[in-house]
Amino acid sequence: MADPNNDYPTVIGPDASFKGELKFQKGMRLLGKFEGEIDSKGDLLIAEGANLAGDVKAGTVKIDGVMTGNLEAAGKVKLSASAHLEGDMRTARLEVADGAMFSGHVVVGAKDGASKGNGQAASAPASKGKSAPEPAVAGKR
Repeated sequence: MADPNNDYPTVIGPDASFKGELKFQKGMRLLGKFEGEIDSKGDLLIAEGANLAGDVKAGTVKIDGVMTGNLEAAGKVKLSASAHLEGDMRTARLEVADGAMFSGHVVVGAKDGASKGNGQAASAPASKGKSAPEPAVAGKR
């Protein structure tokens, strides 16, 4: 397994509380509290016991703690059994463990459905003028 210190070289410790706008290049582990906006192509880990309040755009996001806000991940979002997410989510891939809590709308698939040829649910709303969550829900019935 990869060294977590190399995967997440930026760390906000468990006794830290941070407000504002955060950008990073590689990866970040949140062990404490953050309120604001994160905009990064890097990966984000919200550890168990951590709390994030704000909107996030990142590469891959793993949530073991609590997040309140909208989430957009270019890669995968992984919600562990201890995760609690309130907000809308858009991601290329989604993994949800038994016990995870999620409240909001979700769109899973490539942002541009034509790029992979399999993101029909994600591309359908733009052509029909409807909000993204409706086709995703209708497609699972």
